[in-house]
Amino acid sequence: MPERARTPDQGLLDSSSAGDWVHTDPWRVLRIQSEFIEGFGALAELGPAISVFGSARTAPDSPEYALGVAIGGGLARAGMAVITGGGPGAMEAANRGATEAGGMSVGLGIELPWEQRLNDWVGLGVTFRYFFVRKTMFVKYASGFVVLPGGLGTFDELFEALTLVQTGKVTRFPIVLVGRDYWSGLVDWIRTTVLAAGKIGEGDSHLLTVVDTAEEAVAAVLREAGPAHDGQVAPRPPQTGPVGLGPAETGPVGPGPAETGP
Repeated sequence: MPERARTPDQGLLDSSSAGDWVHTDPWRVLRIQSEFIEGFGALAELGPAISVFGSARTAPDSPEYALGVAIGGGLARAGMAVITGGGPGAMEAANRGATEAGGMSVGLGIELPWEQRLNDWVGLGVTFRYFFVRKTMFVKYASGFVVLPGGLGTFDELFEALTLVQTGKVTRFPIVLVGRDYWSGLVDWIRTTVLAAGKIGEGDSHLLTVVDTAEEAVAAVLREAGPAHDGQVAPRPPQTGPVGLGPAETGPVGPGPAETGP
């Protein structure tokens, strides 16, 4: 297997080179600062938005892809910009739905060891070197998360958002999981194992909503995040560039009070 290219994230987190950080890390702070400035500048006038997550491996001819397109379109028609990771699969689907509905389609890409460019349905794109800068943008400029079936990257975004809500770092931030068949095992485990062991509190049970359809997902996230611009499509900013959960029911989730947030 060929060796993967080294990324700035890897360089920042790699502590194997003794002493080198004394000379490189202080200067790296300037690059990190510039990424925050670039992201803030690009998204400052975005308006109300929802971040949509899901697997980059979702096939274009799959039902999950069609679901992502429908969700992106529904959010755009409700007046919300759609933010994704800008990649293929479920991210592309949500961007496509938003674009086809005439809404604002945002892609926040990340530099990876393998080649990955922003998908063709991104209207406003920013590519980041550092995951933590990109993750800040997902939360800062969104009013909620819609989460399609995905893998480790999707889980990462999901549980970070749950931690931020549970610890009060963000407020009025709905998190909607789409696909009961996919998510019911996780929600079941949280209820029957994590809650039963006392690792989260009963009050955390409102942090997740599980639905099946695009219509349910859009309605659930807007119920708490609220529609933008009285149902008008969000305008483009000036930049170029566990089992049995019902539609409105929630599953218990989130780190317990004794656990720390980011």
